[in-house]
Amino acid sequence: MKAAVFHAAHQPLAIEEVPTPTPSAGEVLIKVAGCGVCHTDLHYIDHDVPTFKKPPLVLGHEVSGVIAGLGAGVTQWKEGARVLLPAVYGCGQCAMCRTGRENICEKMMMFGNNVDGGYAEYMLAPAKDVIALPDELPLVESSIIADAVTTPYHAVVNRGQVKPGDSVVVVGCGGIGLNLVQVAAAVGAKVIAIDVIDSKLEWAKKLGAQAMINAKNVERVDKEVRKLTGGGADIGFEAIGNPVTQAQTFSCIRAGGRFVMVGYSDKPMTLDSGRVMYREMEIIGSLGCRAVDYPRVLELARQGRIKVKELVTAQFPLDQINAAFDTLRKGEGIRSVVVP
Repeated sequence: MKAAVFHAAHQPLAIEEVPTPTPSAGEVLIKVAGCGVCHTDLHYIDHDVPTFKKPPLVLGHEVSGVIAGLGAGVTQWKEGARVLLPAVYGCGQCAMCRTGRENICEKMMMFGNNVDGGYAEYMLAPAKDVIALPDELPLVESSIIADAVTTPYHAVVNRGQVKPGDSVVVVGCGGIGLNLVQVAAAVGAKVIAIDVIDSKLEWAKKLGAQAMINAKNVERVDKEVRKLTGGGADIGFEAIGNPVTQAQTFSCIRAGGRFVMVGYSDKPMTLDSGRVMYREMEIIGSLGCRAVDYPRVLELARQGRIKVKELVTAQFPLDQINAAFDTLRKGEGIRSVVVP
């Protein structure tokens, strides 16, 4: 089969012929239909963030496809079933899994990081973690639900605890940020979107933001947010992973508010710890999504309450995957999908 193989940072992915994997007991073979192109992969390629499995490795963790083979003991699936794979999956046995927090499993596995992922024609997955994809949803474009939609859902609903009527600020309107906007709007929040690219802010408006701020056009973003909210947002989400925008997001939140960190950064942010204590601020981390929530997100998409197909603004064949990453680097479009 063909696969785009990651050998080392600062090198393009190599299109190679590799053996098609064979499912072991408890596994299924997936014929990949689509795999979303994510900033997480750019961390490995451009920013020297190490993968858990040493290269060579097939990246890609936003996968939809069709079951093409069954390992021994797999009885709950049939070949030809349309499926979605969670970006991360748990062991089901550790303390975190047993308390319903399998997204931070002590032995957590991630496609395209711990094991080979979806930038290939075929890949393996544990049968217990595969999720049925409703017939009403498009097979290729639904791949982005695996991370770009479910990660924001977990951040908004579980970690941010957003309720109808809450004021929410989202800093960074890329693939993750725009889905933070639309999920928060879907649960009834008043959303303020912040970015430096007007086209991204226009997308935020289409997805339910009630106010948009271009950070390049104002002296201080936090002052603008306080004007719009009467003192600061109830909950703030940072979707970039930059210490500067993390501090900026925190400054936009009212006393007693909640700051949810969704973007990844390997650098420390500056934090006014006195304000955290004196104003009873909450700082929350958010990673991935629990498996139990995937059907809920799929149902929101099936009902049309959140958009999926519209957010896939480009598709690339596998042999043009490096062009897909160039598109991501330039900040063009919303989400690209590689179609093997």
